[in-house]
Amino acid sequence: MIEWLVLISTAWVAATISGVAGFGGSLIILPVMSHLVGVKRAIPVLTIAWLMGNLSRAAFSHKEIQWRPVLLFSAGAVPAAIAGARLFVELPSELILKGIGVFLLLVVIMRHTPFNRALMPGWLVPVGAMVGFLSSVLGSAGPVGAAAFLSLNLTPMAYVASEAVTAVFMHLTKTIVYGRYNLLMEPDLLLGVILGLAMVAGSWTGKKLIQRLSGRSFLWFAEALLVIAAVSLFYGS
Repeated sequence: MIEWLVLISTAWVAATISGVAGFGGSLIILPVMSHLVGVKRAIPVLTIAWLMGNLSRAAFSHKEIQWRPVLLFSAGAVPAAIAGARLFVELPSELILKGIGVFLLLVVIMRHTPFNRALMPGWLVPVGAMVGFLSSVLGSAGPVGAAAFLSLNLTPMAYVASEAVTAVFMHLTKTIVYGRYNLLMEPDLLLGVILGLAMVAGSWTGKKLIQRLSGRSFLWFAEALLVIAAVSLFYGS
């Protein structure tokens, strides 16, 4: 019973943070899930939960979705997610995680230099491919996708909703592939749906919070999370 309370409350908090910043939730819930059920089970289960959470996040702000960057990003992310899900194993990923950490720090620095426009729409396809693959293999690569969408200088609501749609496409793809290779059993599906409902509530909470943030406060919050994610990936791997 205590484990269920921990998982549900963690899912709600994770989705709330993602609802505000567009990412960051996996940094909270993935370690908890991995500790309680094991990483090989945690990633497929969270795929179901995040599918529901991101779908609700996109639905809550559907009028703000920017479809051109969404489709460009997804053009790279979806096929790469298929490849990553088929190769889903416990890989030695220390160097990959450190590389992502360095990349995120460079993005934050770049946003405060004249090179702020370096990550424009033309980069969305290859960045999407990287995010789709790493998300399937490692369980999460949200900060990388968030960095790409932040570079487009969208409004906070448009940024969060658009990034959520790309996540829906990726998680739906991974769910199909995980099911095809018997990585999602019936108990896992049930657990994923229950956590997904908690994430729907968290997405609603996140929307209410983001409506209270000014554009500048939102950017500072998102960039602070990027730095935290980078440091945790670099030193925690």
